[in-house]
Amino acid sequence: MDRHQPYLVALGANLPSRAGPPAHTLRAALDALDAAGTRVEAVSRFYATPCFPAGAGPDYVNAAARLGSARPPADFLDLLHRVEGMYGRERQERWGRRTLDLDLIAAGDAVLPDAATQDAWRDLPEAERPRRAPERLILPHPRLQERAFVLVPLADVAADWQHPRLGLTVAQMLAALPRDARDAAEPV
Repeated sequence: MDRHQPYLVALGANLPSRAGPPAHTLRAALDALDAAGTRVEAVSRFYATPCFPAGAGPDYVNAAARLGSARPPADFLDLLHRVEGMYGRERQERWGRRTLDLDLIAAGDAVLPDAATQDAWRDLPEAERPRRAPERLILPHPRLQERAFVLVPLADVAADWQHPRLGLTVAQMLAALPRDARDAAEPV
């Protein structure tokens, strides 16, 4: 019996690390996850995407991966943070420049910590988003449905994954974004 849980992870970088330029860092991070016992099932193409928020730094290289791990979600997130640290990630500024960003987007169809909390963070008013960060793991990622830099690569590896609260697939969420946002993510 396979006890691996499916995970969707968004990868991004806009600063060089000890592995080299951002694309090299993303590849090295995937290798580090594999070496830690995570099964790398699929990796998207790499995309050049505008920095978010605009003006916060150089543009990004983004990707997405479908991974399998026997670790529970909180332990898996800890692993992602350790790998980020291996490549110089420092958590000093929300939405700032970074050598590596590994965002846990989803753990199968899990809703964590509960539906009400997930819905509240997903519906957080725009003005509060830059100022507030959750103190615990919330899945699916509350902003994934708004971000082309997540959905474009995620569509390469999990187009049919369905958001357990919105009832929409990755492909449907991506199609709902403005065309200019989708077109801003260009394969590298």
